[in-house]
Amino acid sequence: MADSQSEAPVRAELGVIGGSGLYALLDDVTEVTVDTPYGPPSDSLFVGEAAGRTVAFLPRHGRGHTLPPHRINYRANLWALRSLGVRQVLGPCAVGGLRPEYGPGTLVVPDQFVDRTTGRVQTYYDGLPLPDGTVPEVVHVSMADPYCPDGRRAALAAARDSGWEAVDGGTLVVIEGPRFSTRAESRWYTGNGWSVIGMTGHPEAVLARELGLCYTSLALVTDLDAGVETGEGVTHAEVLAVFGRNVDRLRTVLFAAFEGLPAARDCVCSHALDGFRPVE
Repeated sequence: MADSQSEAPVRAELGVIGGSGLYALLDDVTEVTVDTPYGPPSDSLFVGEAAGRTVAFLPRHGRGHTLPPHRINYRANLWALRSLGVRQVLGPCAVGGLRPEYGPGTLVVPDQFVDRTTGRVQTYYDGLPLPDGTVPEVVHVSMADPYCPDGRRAALAAARDSGWEAVDGGTLVVIEGPRFSTRAESRWYTGNGWSVIGMTGHPEAVLARELGLCYTSLALVTDLDAGVETGEGVTHAEVLAVFGRNVDRLRTVLFAAFEGLPAARDCVCSHALDGFRPVE
């Protein structure tokens, strides 16, 4: 995957946190090991060029898919990306469809999420001292609109231009995992009008906002959730198989989205920490 390994400072404009089935994105990359105040990220960061932009790729579950959703060090992952200079993050992920029309192969660019996780650390501003002894102030960031509007526009345009008609908007419900939903849970989520279901979209979006980063979710439907379909329910192998069949299309969309992301930011994400002293 990597052509070289570096301990020297390496910078990147954009970041991609790749989910199940997306363990590599770029060719001709530099592998960068990053230490953070919150422990190690899921893996090294792999930095390379794509669509005229410098991109840092981080496999969310590790390159060998060794980390289940509830054990991912989300704080370290976002911190590591920001430490390389990343300010805009794309977060592709595998999800289940909660509506019959959102079958396998559907790409959804959500505009909302619902948190159904338990026990995940979801803030940098927890009142605890950092290793250097400083204590960050308590910060309450706005999450009314959790995803970057510029990032969503770029992702939707990239999908459209590639011939993949993505769903514009919808709610991603994030569950703790690693188990899949019961049929009763799935029907409840569907009854609430939510669109897709996954295990990793939270706290990624929240932590990105707390660091003043732009974050955009690209949710690839790999199956219909248990309460929507009949039969025995989805397996992890089936999720990876569907993701694998669509990974080249997703890579094309990501590369096109890189071109569409603005070089200068003036979105709600970039102003999330206005008036606050950010963690450093």
